[in-house]
Amino acid sequence: DFKNDNLLNYEATIAKDLFRDVNHPWEVLPLIKDYIIKLISNLGEDYLELGENVYAHKSAKISDKATIIGPTIIGANTEVRPGAFIRGNAIIGEKCVIGNSTEVKNAIIFNNVQCPHYNYVGDSVLGEYAHTGAGVILSNFKSDGSNVKVREKDEIIDTHTS
Repeated sequence: DFKNDNLLNYEATIAKDLFRDVNHPWEVLPLIKDYIIKLISNLGEDYLELGENVYAHKSAKISDKATIIGPTIIGANTEVRPGAFIRGNAIIGEKCVIGNSTEVKNAIIFNNVQCPHYNYVGDSVLGEYAHTGAGVILSNFKSDGSNVKVREKDEIIDTHTS
């Protein structure tokens, strides 16, 4: 069972097991790299190795003008467009769009997510059907250097990320 089972549809990512032992989604961020390395050995014949620790489903459309650094896994029927920059530690789900000038780093992107243009998705978890408009910046960094805090019911939780 998931501790936050009403927050995200965990069935919409190959990373669902990574969320089982955490209390909050951001707690998976430092675990992504090692989790991808484990997943790679079980991907099966439908995944093609594009580079060192970079795997994409054979139905994914990857532009030769995109830059992808491992470890990264790209799901079925996902499109990675020209100018996309995937900097590693990224799990990109099925039927996603990673578009022009979109940068992804240390992130889990669930199925059916669209980041079509001019986005930065770093140290983030995007749930199923998320859509970022042009120029969206997602990260766990605050410009004043203080820790990111979230409210859960009546409690303020320090994410221990700045």
